[in-house]
Amino acid sequence: MLDTANERHEGVDGIGPADDVRYAIERYRDALDRHDIDAVVAAFTDDGLIDCTPPPDGERYEGAAEISGLFRQLFDAEERTFETEELIVAGDRAVVRWRHRWVDDSGRPGHVRGVDVLRVRDGRIAEKLSYVKG
Repeated sequence: MLDTANERHEGVDGIGPADDVRYAIERYRDALDRHDIDAVVAAFTDDGLIDCTPPPDGERYEGAAEISGLFRQLFDAEERTFETEELIVAGDRAVVRWRHRWVDDSGRPGHVRGVDVLRVRDGRIAEKLSYVKG
């Protein structure tokens, strides 16, 4: 289920910045659902950055080649789904609360919940900071 909190700023054409941010994130999530790595990479700016866990300081993936490598590794091993639980847009930023589910190679299901803090530039994700409960 997707809950939405959004302060709408009307633009000349009736589409405000919050709509641009929401569209960029929905395009990324749709690509994830399809496991379409090329579309996932295209959802990021050319200099896009993903900073994610593991502890203590996480790992950084910068640019198309590193982002593509991250998702190739992620989607190669197991069945995976990502569910958006909540999306909050504020200016050029968004917070997405999500649940990531998988079934490992031995058939055991698992999941983790987390939060992404995103910054959108020119209709694409420029920065994705991921934090996982655990």
